[in-house]
Amino acid sequence: MNSLISAKQVSVFRDSQQILKEISLEIGERDFITIIGPNGAGKSMLLKCLMGFFSPDQGHVSARKGLKIGYVPQRLVADPTIPITAGRFLTLRRKVGKAALAAVVEETEISSFLDKPLAVLSGGELQRILLARALLNEPDLLVLDEPAQNLDITGQLGFYKLLDRVYRERELSVLMVSHDLHLVMSSTKNVVCLSQEICCHGEPRHVTKDPEFISLFGPDMAELMASYQHHHHQDHAHDHKHIHGRDHDHSETGDPAHV
Repeated sequence: MNSLISAKQVSVFRDSQQILKEISLEIGERDFITIIGPNGAGKSMLLKCLMGFFSPDQGHVSARKGLKIGYVPQRLVADPTIPITAGRFLTLRRKVGKAALAAVVEETEISSFLDKPLAVLSGGELQRILLARALLNEPDLLVLDEPAQNLDITGQLGFYKLLDRVYRERELSVLMVSHDLHLVMSSTKNVVCLSQEICCHGEPRHVTKDPEFISLFGPDMAELMASYQHHHHQDHAHDHKHIHGRDHDHSETGDPAHV
């Protein structure tokens, strides 16, 4: 597989506690992977390791030479005393051609609030600006950390719809951390369920039946997700990708989760 990022046996310790335990994960071309798990599961730390922001205590992470990553953070707190518009923020500290900027503005549907001060944008508007800024880098991999955490349900639906369109039209890879299970299960191709270690992974319709998923999120959530997945399965029937390694039979191969 032509990997964009490969993690091998990554472990992280903090204050004598293990944050991540022997994580092996491959992110390939055209992947759409969502990392889910309870609070404190190590999801954001795993993102930092995969992007090279943080060096693990054990194991290693390698990235394809020349890999371009676009990053959408959980949130951005704009200082109201700094009068910067949304449009100016997009091109801050970078040179962007007019044609490239116009294309991204149209793609993310942000033209109506480019002249607004960054500090007064709604949560949904700000997330679209952050997504647009990430896309200006023409990334091979788009990384999002809880991108819809502070949005209402309408904003969440709109953002995930936009993200799905970006994924399909740009033919890039997406790696996302999210708590929005019902939306994740309908949009993502593969799920990695994390609780310090990878508990289960695979296509959403398989993961919801996994005992580890049920143990983490409860039988009611698993049943709801399975029902939701069944409803959407026909839309994704063409997707035959599979994750290998420690799969649903819980074989302890130690192989990385391949997508």
